[in-house]
Amino acid sequence: MTADGRQPGPVRTLIVTNDFPPRAGGIQAFVHALATRRPPGSVVVYAPRWAGCDEFDARQPYPVVRHPTSLMLPLPGVARRAAALVRRHGCDTVVFGAAAPLGLLAPAMRAAGARRVVMLTHGHEAAWAGVAPARALLARIGAHADAITYLGDYTRERLARVIPPSRLVRLAPGVDTTVFRPGAGGAEVRLALGIGDRPVVVCVSRLVPRKGQDTLVRCWPRVLRAVPDAVLLLVGGGPYRRALERSVAARSLTGSVIVAGPVPWSSLPAYYDAGDVFAMPCRTRFGGMDVEGLGIVYLEAAATALPVVAGASGGAPDAVRHGETGLVVDGTRPKEVAAALTSLLTDPARARAMGERGRAWITGEWHWNLVADRFAALLGPPESTTVETHS
Repeated sequence: MTADGRQPGPVRTLIVTNDFPPRAGGIQAFVHALATRRPPGSVVVYAPRWAGCDEFDARQPYPVVRHPTSLMLPLPGVARRAAALVRRHGCDTVVFGAAAPLGLLAPAMRAAGARRVVMLTHGHEAAWAGVAPARALLARIGAHADAITYLGDYTRERLARVIPPSRLVRLAPGVDTTVFRPGAGGAEVRLALGIGDRPVVVCVSRLVPRKGQDTLVRCWPRVLRAVPDAVLLLVGGGPYRRALERSVAARSLTGSVIVAGPVPWSSLPAYYDAGDVFAMPCRTRFGGMDVEGLGIVYLEAAATALPVVAGASGGAPDAVRHGETGLVVDGTRPKEVAAALTSLLTDPARARAMGERGRAWITGEWHWNLVADRFAALLGPPESTTVETHS
């Protein structure tokens, strides 16, 4: 037993996050994977309610406490519930799944007994750092953190304008290379979609303007002029789906563009594996407020041994080694995107070599075991079992 009466063992952590499954998304998957890789009995998650959450939570090896609504804001009610969880579970550390805006609750967490506060950041915090009113709020949030994570060089440079560099620590998502791998079921997907052995460019992402699926559709006639039997496979759901389907129909591309819609997470590796090239030509919008933080899909595609075509938005280039594992393009220029896709589809040997280098890079530097070790170090060491005595 420690000096304050707590039982020694793994650091007990409360994760407070708006981003958690079963809601789909890259941040959600990132936070979930971090929680799942902690020792048994060391994690409690506080997250909003979402459709299907009861069934999902029952499968987790740690308690998930759901807020009554689908969004948590840094308001007194949320602060009270989170503080009660810190006290009830004896949590040493609080992790905010996204620093903004819930990081404003950090003082209340310390008052409840948390000794360490860690905040994760993603693309939106980097965007906040560039806008005066949001920058001041981000500085206020960061003042109460022991450590603030960043995804890559782009996000670090932006955050360092507001956050003391000594508090910034790199923590990017990992990839399970046993799940995202060549041979993960692509042949079955091709058969089900009637693609056969045609060359396939696949994009797996939420269907929103920033991700660049519209640019892929716009440039596709150029690609077809060079590779007439090529197929563009768009995987994911989102508000942009109908606009994309209209664009496909207007360009008479229904025979070569498949808008597959959302698929279960467990099926995603097979859809990646159905492709020959992965492309998501993302672009920055609204003067930098809508920007790509990193792009976990690029890493998952590379783990599947696909060459990657990425847009030069925010931190997306951090997920690609240009000229080695893929190509970085201006996502606002359909002609440039088409040229990159065509260069890979017409040179399969080059595409395969990029894919092989990409998988080796992910295996060596982006594996989840490495990320889990970095996360554990951020949380702090287990409490010592030594108890000071005084005569």
